[in-house]
Amino acid sequence: MVSSGHFTEAGSKREMIELTEEMSTAIDKALMDRLPVTVATSSAEGMPDIVFKGSTMVFDKEHLAFWERSLGQTLRNMEANPQICLLYRNPEARVAWKFFGTVELHREGPVRQQVMDRTVEFELSRDPERKGVAAVVRVDKVIAMGQVLMER
Repeated sequence: MVSSGHFTEAGSKREMIELTEEMSTAIDKALMDRLPVTVATSSAEGMPDIVFKGSTMVFDKEHLAFWERSLGQTLRNMEANPQICLLYRNPEARVAWKFFGTVELHREGPVRQQVMDRTVEFELSRDPERKGVAAVVRVDKVIAMGQVLMER
């Protein structure tokens, strides 16, 4: 569903990224709603991979983030190719957003700690030694129902 708040008065798409309160609320409770966000990455050679990330959150108005605890193919792909796409979909509410951007990995430091502090306990409990990496995605484009809502 495309709400009118995503467009300027003239009806054109926003020429900036400003993730909405609606997006923040939906994404931040996606796991609780049994609607984990899907994350797509690809290797340097272009081999795609797709996973569910229950820890996905709106980090700020321009960034999404998640706790990368599996340290497997998704991490290897992000290290080799920082281009990423995240999909939130709630079929009951008829809402779906695709977020395209560039990921930055934080293995230590204050940003890693901030993401870990905001990660849902269910996901953190699956990483008891806290070996995870904070993945912070600078959103460059948001699409809903085939229409670009926002882009840089």
